[in-house]
Amino acid sequence: MPRNKLVVISLDSLGFRDLDELAYLVPHISQMMKRGTWVKRVRGIFPTLTYPSHTSIITGQYPAVHGIVNNTKLQPQRLSPDWYWYRKDVQATPLYDVAHDAGLTTAAFLWPVTAGSQIDYNLAEIFPNRIWTNQVLVSLKASSPLFLLQMNHRYGYLRHGIKQPWLDDFITACAVDTLKNKQPDLTLVHLVDMDSMRHRYGVRSAQAQHALQRLDRRVAQLVQATMDAGTYDHTNFVLLGDHYQINVQRMIHLNMLFVKQGWLTPLAGKTTYRNDWRVTAKTCDGETYIYTRGYVKTGRLKQLIAGVEGVEHIYDGAEAVKLGADPRCTFLVEAKPGYYFTDEVNRPAVVEDVDPDSLGTHDRYQGVHGYGPSQPGYFTTAVFAGPDINQGTTVAGAHLVDEGPTFAQLLGLHYPAPTAGQPIPGVVRK
Repeated sequence: MPRNKLVVISLDSLGFRDLDELAYLVPHISQMMKRGTWVKRVRGIFPTLTYPSHTSIITGQYPAVHGIVNNTKLQPQRLSPDWYWYRKDVQATPLYDVAHDAGLTTAAFLWPVTAGSQIDYNLAEIFPNRIWTNQVLVSLKASSPLFLLQMNHRYGYLRHGIKQPWLDDFITACAVDTLKNKQPDLTLVHLVDMDSMRHRYGVRSAQAQHALQRLDRRVAQLVQATMDAGTYDHTNFVLLGDHYQINVQRMIHLNMLFVKQGWLTPLAGKTTYRNDWRVTAKTCDGETYIYTRGYVKTGRLKQLIAGVEGVEHIYDGAEAVKLGADPRCTFLVEAKPGYYFTDEVNRPAVVEDVDPDSLGTHDRYQGVHGYGPSQPGYFTTAVFAGPDINQGTTVAGAHLVDEGPTFAQLLGLHYPAPTAGQPIPGVVRK
């Protein structure tokens, strides 16, 4: 008997609270919850950022193993550093590679860290951050070129660059087309509308709730595409979040401290700094990594950071490794709710309010993620529905790294090496 297909839809920043308190806003998702299994509270990773989280989902491993420890790379002289866009940066095996090696067809739509991968139909998430290139050129290099050109020809009119909600409209149209006409065995879709609205307007804002409603309608379109293709009865669906968000009012610029100690050198008139640093903070928004090179008194450094307003916890390097974070860091520092970190220098103070007029510009937010997953009420969530899923049930909790192994179980696949995560009990029919 042929195996059933799998469609994974990531609704970026979807939290347990969204489905627990706002189910009336999402009738299509609510229907899937009733006919499937709702894994209510999913505990994220350290740090709860999009790129590390999606890589943990698809590999079943923590960042310390898969290597995607942040959204962006440590490039202190760049205001807009490179992101971890490319598959080559992933040091563990993603499920889409396992599926490809098993002869299954794969498709991905803005799934993070898939640029340059073997995915059959791939629209990679990437954007131009060099003045000599543009969106078309970087996307062609990173994606499946002919497929990208075809999709852009058919649906490019829906986009306004990479702005939301139009980008999600474009991605949904491309995924619908592919589900109908290509009928992949594994489809990965990443929709970012609500995450972007939460960053700009706040976690529980009207704009975020409207985005949640738009996402519900996009889910309905994707499900309908399988009905139109005649594959619905043989398709398992997963709707999941990668992290939640927390509202913020204050920014912490730890690199300002390190300038005063002579540990790094600002670039004149800029918020960036030279690459000759001895100590540097690398933001994860709600958390920040601290890296050192050369001899630095780490006790003194820790004491200096601990004295900053808004700092909640400092994990040393050994603790960070146990949490699954970057093994190269000296410290992993967590902010209190309401605060977040930047990498900036040449600011008026080490800690300052977010100017409301600056919201929507680089590193200026009203809601962020990146905190440790132990923050209260900070769970994400997942909904499974389909022919291989238990109906009308709930599972109290799971870890983000358990999702990929559950996908593998649904597809009858096995990762080539043991994973940190395990299939979630109670989801898949026996």
